[in-house]
Amino acid sequence: MSVQKLRTISWRSFFSRREHWEILLPFAGYIVFGVGNIIFFSMSMKQISATTALAAWMGLTLIGTKLAEIYFFKQPSNLYQFLYISLILVGIIGLKQTD
Repeated sequence: MSVQKLRTISWRSFFSRREHWEILLPFAGYIVFGVGNIIFFSMSMKQISATTALAAWMGLTLIGTKLAEIYFFKQPSNLYQFLYISLILVGIIGLKQTD
């Protein structure tokens, strides 16, 4: 058999099984969202300073992670957590207003 036929067989057999897709899709998502992070972060740095952009980016990432943890993973939450999340948002808005 030629190398091309072996590649075709291995490619088809890889994508014909569901567990192979379950391995590949998170990796593809990691690549897509990583590239998106780079693009949008560089776009934000054209309009605001680097320190403000980084603070806002990290704050929004923290908020998104916490909300995903509460919603998807059903982690317990309390009023204080939402209070501190709102303080992070106020800080981000304040940084943007003073920049």
